[in-house]
Amino acid sequence: MRSGILKATVLAISRFAAAGVLLVAVAGAAPAAAQTSDLVSKKAFRVCADPANLPMSDRSGTGFENRIAELMAAKLGLPLEYTWFPMATGFIRKTLQANACDVVIGFAQGDEMVLNTNHYYTSAYVLIVASSGPLAGVKTLTDPLLKDQRIGIIAGTPPATHMARNGLLPKAKGYHLMVDRRYEDPADDMLADLKSGAIDAAILWGPIGAPLVKASHPDLKATPLLSEPTPPKLFYRITMGVRQGEKVWERKLNSLIRQNQSEINAILAKTGVPLLNDMGTGLLELPK
Repeated sequence: MRSGILKATVLAISRFAAAGVLLVAVAGAAPAAAQTSDLVSKKAFRVCADPANLPMSDRSGTGFENRIAELMAAKLGLPLEYTWFPMATGFIRKTLQANACDVVIGFAQGDEMVLNTNHYYTSAYVLIVASSGPLAGVKTLTDPLLKDQRIGIIAGTPPATHMARNGLLPKAKGYHLMVDRRYEDPADDMLADLKSGAIDAAILWGPIGAPLVKASHPDLKATPLLSEPTPPKLFYRITMGVRQGEKVWERKLNSLIRQNQSEINAILAKTGVPLLNDMGTGLLELPK
């Protein structure tokens, strides 16, 4: 999976500038040089992103992470620059760690490959079924109605553990996790199989599956999986990722997230991303 599958699924989706040298004074002490690395650009908001990872990001700039990047760049008063690389094996090493860019817009909280900002949204895996079919009311993977159903699942993601525990794997159809989506698209393939009847239900990282359903599949229904009684959890907090040690840059982004949270929420909600409260127990209530 990818930035918020991606790393968020552990997941996956899901699937991803300003500040140079800053001098700060410590209260009650002599001035000290606490600074961002010289690697953080002062001339552009430099973003690492997948060029073919809709609904999150793509080279044309239509993904919701693209729009969040545009918002951050505008607030910083800097031009937006991308380094494009497929969010598969080696993504962080060949982009952020190679100093080709300064931030990944969507990254799961707690991943050790990056320094995480504060999270800017929480979301969960979703169960996708026909909106008028016999599974339309299913809200948990323990539901007896799922027995003997053919369920699509991204291999190696947390919902697979729940499926195994509930005896749902024998008829399951697996789809690849770490792929270059310019050449292989597990999410679209899974939804196509659902539409054709090759599978009866699909499980995807919510920020990938739910927006795809909203945009192109009005006859399908995406239900966040919020009620699984046992681990692993199926919700994740999504952050922006920066290089380890870039504490001043991290704090700058934390401030931008806090000041612009309502605009970020609006971008995510318009796209169809399921937004949860911080504890993952229910949908986030947004202002009307």
